Amino acid sequence: MGAPSPAEVLPVRSFRLSPGRVGPDQLGADLLNESKQPRKPISRAQIERVVSRAVGGVGLIFALQTYPAMLHQLDSLKPGLGIALTVAIYGGLGLAIIATLVKRFIRVTSGVFAVLYLVALVAWPAMLNTPDGVLDGKSWLWYLCTVATACAAVSFPLWWAMVYTLLAPIAYGVVRVLPAGGGAEPMLGALDAFYAILLGQVVLIIITMLRQATAAVDTAQTNALTTYSAAVRQHATEVERVQVDSIVHDSVLAALLSAAAAGTPKAAELAATMAQEAIVRLNEAGSIPAADDNMVPFSELKDRIRTIANRFDEPIEFIDCDAEDLSLPAYASEALYAASAQAIVNSIQHAGAPGDPVTRSVRMNSNLLGGCIIEIADSGVGFDPAAVPSERLGLRISIRERVATAGGVVQVRSGPGRGTSILIEWPLGEPGDAA
Repeated sequence: MGAPSPAEVLPVRSFRLSPGRVGPDQLGADLLNESKQPRKPISRAQIERVVSRAVGGVGLIFALQTYPAMLHQLDSLKPGLGIALTVAIYGGLGLAIIATLVKRFIRVTSGVFAVLYLVALVAWPAMLNTPDGVLDGKSWLWYLCTVATACAAVSFPLWWAMVYTLLAPIAYGVVRVLPAGGGAEPMLGALDAFYAILLGQVVLIIITMLRQATAAVDTAQTNALTTYSAAVRQHATEVERVQVDSIVHDSVLAALLSAAAAGTPKAAELAATMAQEAIVRLNEAGSIPAADDNMVPFSELKDRIRTIANRFDEPIEFIDCDAEDLSLPAYASEALYAASAQAIVNSIQHAGAPGDPVTRSVRMNSNLLGGCIIEIADSGVGFDPAAVPSERLGLRISIRERVATAGGVVQVRSGPGRGTSILIEWPLGEPGDAA
């Protein structure tokens, strides 16, 4: 019986690895998708809404407080102009308050009210219509000065808002000492202006600090999400690379090399068995859904490992303990099965020459972490794990990195003339848990 050719062993089939098949890392992919629309507990937009609504609420309170004074002084203004002034001021403030409720045009309406208020202050002396040209008491515009400076802080850029918080109170102070503003003493007018400037600056400082703090939070959060997204993409790419490398090495390359080197009927039979397993693995890789988190009984994994081991003529002893209640995620079961199958194939190929008295065993048991331990051991020639070349992918890619991708760990215990033991543990625990 001659050795089969590679074309006879492994017929050409179209194969496509399921995109995004990252096993347990699907959670990272989900977070990556969520990062496109992150939910920010603190953000500039939310702070802007809170600040504008606070200013709107204060404006409503001051507008109600100012209403009696406005009615009392309405007859002191020229007919028509007084009504126009009242409609402009209260209408502008009303639009600003409504905008804070509907969350639209907040800055525009706040800026319009701030401008209307400043125009009203400048035009106030020309609107007075009293016999002696003197107003009884202070102008009712005084009660809305802080509201206007707060609206300017919400609407205008920082430097323009600073200018406004100085200009509007100073304009009121000038009006206050004029007969049309009540003819107050210059010191009293200066104190009123200073008081309004102080309140306006405090409001502006608070709003500016909140904006800067939330902008820093948003920037830090954006940078963190960008870094995390890049890490998730890189990790997913690395996981995909490990899967492709392991499938190519385990299924295709190993079967082809075994077929090419088969010089005896037994070696040819082994190559044919490996080719059949390669075809099954390729078909399964293309059909397994990405990130299959369904639970698989541990007994099913043990049966699969027994089935692949029974395909070879070399006797293998199975030692397993009762773990009927144990279940594993499908991605972990698939990784452990592939790594165990590769370890069995390596033992049969490299533990000794055909006919050598090599004993082989597979031990399968549960561990203290609710996972499992699988040990593939033989009494063959052994090898030095540190001396394995980096281009040999079987131990590094097909076994170690594949199990690590699923959240497990592999320990290799071997030495020349001392046999080999491959200990696969899932999930990864603290040192000593495997014992």
